[in-house]
Amino acid sequence: MPRIVGANPRQQGRLSGLFTRIVYSMAKRKLGKIVAPVQITAHHPKILWGYGQMEQSLAGSHLAPSHLKHLAELRVATLVGCPF
Repeated sequence: MPRIVGANPRQQGRLSGLFTRIVYSMAKRKLGKIVAPVQITAHHPKILWGYGQMEQSLAGSHLAPSHLKHLAELRVATLVGCPF
C-alpha cells in the first residue's frame, strides 16, 4: 500500500471534484489507467492545473521534431525507471 493515497473526487468540493474527474478521465483515456502521480497531485487542484498546463504546452511545442521528443521521453523514462 502506498504511503500517500490518491485523491478521491467524491471527497473533494464540487468544483475540485469535477476537475479531478475530468483529469482522471483524460489520463485514463491517454494511458489506460490513472497513474499514481496524477492521483497524488489531485490533492492540490491548483498544482494539478499547472501540471496539466505544462503537459499541454509540451505536447503542443513545435520547437523540436516529434521523433526527438519521443526519444527524449524514452531516455528519461529509462533513467528514472518509469514503465511509461
